[in-house]
Amino acid sequence: MNILIVYAHPDPQSLNSALKDYAVQHLQAAGHAVQVSDLYAMRWKPTLEAGETAGPDVLREQEKLLWADTVIFQFPLWWFSMPAIMKGWVERVYTYGFGYGVGEHSDQRWGNRYGEGTLAGKRAMLMVTAGGWEPHYSLRGINGPMEDVLFPIQHGMLYYPGMEVLPPFLIYRTSRMDEGRFDQVSEALGQRLDTLESTAPIPFRRQNHGDYDIPALTLKEHILPGRSGLEIHVQSAA
Repeated sequence: MNILIVYAHPDPQSLNSALKDYAVQHLQAAGHAVQVSDLYAMRWKPTLEAGETAGPDVLREQEKLLWADTVIFQFPLWWFSMPAIMKGWVERVYTYGFGYGVGEHSDQRWGNRYGEGTLAGKRAMLMVTAGGWEPHYSLRGINGPMEDVLFPIQHGMLYYPGMEVLPPFLIYRTSRMDEGRFDQVSEALGQRLDTLESTAPIPFRRQNHGDYDIPALTLKEHILPGRSGLEIHVQSAA
């Protein structure tokens, strides 16, 4: 399997760096081909300029995405999202006709997105570290459910251009990481990496397959009537 890791952390001595190195070694030992886009090491330019067209740096990243069977986005959770440099990677690499603006609108289809698009057939997974405790990101936690925090990334940046999105690999309370816990986290990560091909993706609803009214793109009234919120866009919601 071809695996691309898009990685964002500025410190080569960080926990994230150690986990990235472990992931690369583990995947290669299992026979996978691995490429890493280390955004800080690449000195990636995160800002999209007015009138910018896809230059060599953007085209190289698009080629990596087309090459990959699975894409892992690895980053620390900073201010409830990915680091700015990774958001800038998305903004610049997802060009018109590649990440969005794919397919035409009609009364039956509203472009090729949310389960369809350029990256359809590929898998994606977030690998996220957070300083907060896991209960802080629970249904009643002060930060809100982690599923909601990551929804704009998983649904809006990964599923939108067509990728199937696997449940994220999450590491909480990173300031409490000693050698013993790192070994436990690494073992758990290795198990997740070994099941990238078999793990069931998050069952997000597909845009053009009958669940949404077009062109309003609202969930049809007979589906989960009276319900609202992000969870209604996942088929397992009941």
